[in-house]
Amino acid sequence: MITSARMAAVDRNAEALGVSPQQLMESGGNAVAKTVRELTDVDVESETPPVAVIVAGRGNNGGDGFVTARFLDEYIVSVLLLGRPETIRTSTAKQNWEALMKGGYDTTVVQDTSSIEIVGPNGESPDIVVDAMLGTGVTGALREPEATAASQINHTDATVLSVDVPSGVNADTGSSTGVAVEPNHVVTFHDQKPGLTAIDAGVTVADIGIPQAAEQTAGPGDLYSLSRPTQSHKGDFGEVLIIGGGPYTGAPALSAQAALRAGADLVRIACPVAIADEIQSYSESLIVRAYPGERLTPTALEHVQSLAVDHDVTVLGPGLGDDEKTLSVVASFLRGHTGTVVVDADALSVVPTVDPAGEIICTPHQGELEAMGGETADDWEHRAKKMSAFISELSDSHTLLVKGAIDIISNGETTRINRTGNPGMTVGGTGDILAGVVGALACVLSPIQAATVGAYANGRAGDITVEKRGNGLLATDLLETIPTALQDPKDVTAGVSSDD
Repeated sequence: MITSARMAAVDRNAEALGVSPQQLMESGGNAVAKTVRELTDVDVESETPPVAVIVAGRGNNGGDGFVTARFLDEYIVSVLLLGRPETIRTSTAKQNWEALMKGGYDTTVVQDTSSIEIVGPNGESPDIVVDAMLGTGVTGALREPEATAASQINHTDATVLSVDVPSGVNADTGSSTGVAVEPNHVVTFHDQKPGLTAIDAGVTVADIGIPQAAEQTAGPGDLYSLSRPTQSHKGDFGEVLIIGGGPYTGAPALSAQAALRAGADLVRIACPVAIADEIQSYSESLIVRAYPGERLTPTALEHVQSLAVDHDVTVLGPGLGDDEKTLSVVASFLRGHTGTVVVDADALSVVPTVDPAGEIICTPHQGELEAMGGETADDWEHRAKKMSAFISELSDSHTLLVKGAIDIISNGETTRINRTGNPGMTVGGTGDILAGVVGALACVLSPIQAATVGAYANGRAGDITVEKRGNGLLATDLLETIPTALQDPKDVTAGVSSDD
């Protein structure tokens, strides 16, 4: 099963891997045509071939219908385009419409509902109607002319085949508002859609050539989950608490600034009063909430617990050090805090000894993973299996993001990998930045999504930095490139900002 949002992300990831939208549309149309043949009999000796009417919208679902027509030359085919050709919404669909024009296929442009007729080129009653109006990304009641077209499709005597999902049906829930196409069969792409289990129709799941890596490897499609509604308000994208500092001051400051660059609305740092002024001096954007002393000790536990309750996510560990009393506070905090906690640096050593009350996202490198009791391996696939086994020993509330040349992210059920990043990122501080980025993302995403997108963006920020400046990057360099790393590379290349 795959949701419509995840399917959109996988499509984009496939494109980033070199599988173009045109390739996928060609495969999709071919798969639909194959099912058309299975649903209708073609008598090669007959002087009257079967009649297929393709009712197409102006998006990629319609593009699949355009391709389908080209694979049905043994049929009498008519394509109805619902809307003007110049309003076709994607370049891929537009290319395939132009192919129909150049190929001399029978097409009708429908500009008002009164001109909709579900008939063949010469007025013939169709043997099969292909519903290629709207795909998985469209929800809500059908508008015109799609609503009238759907009603007419439902009243034909022909077999009805829907492309990917019946127009008007929610791909995730199977629900519909008002009229929706009632197909005899659906050809859906790549994987079953949850909503299709609720409809009374046969379903064919067609492999259209999306590689497994498009689902497993983090890519630009994963950034789709970060879209912001235009009517957003302060606080909608989370508040993060960084509990860090003592022996070190730079680490918590880097994590906090990274969380801000990754989209958190507010970030606060809980640190010893002895270093509070120094941490504050890193940036005027930092909000410091100090507690007495030079390190995190049991006397500060109540202070950090009360602060954490008012935050969406806590990042625990940057710069804390490995003092025994400090680690005892880390253990107590994890046992008592019911929210999401990103655990990094020395605090990681405590994780295997506690049963946490909330969700835990751990961000160790391979050495830290081994120190926690986990195992590693040279081959990433073997490493991933060992990670899953280790998570099962910990708790079902743990997500691990193990840093390396290939990052591995797993919660025991879902495993993702990330290939962004470069050897220059072994410099100190990049891990603190990753923890802050993941903390910000965990305010709005599930732990596995936050860790996946965080790994991708952190590594890509490093890649952008090296491309601009060459080797010898500093952790602070990543702070400048994180916002760009969280945008789709296509949008960056086209000069489209995340606010457009």
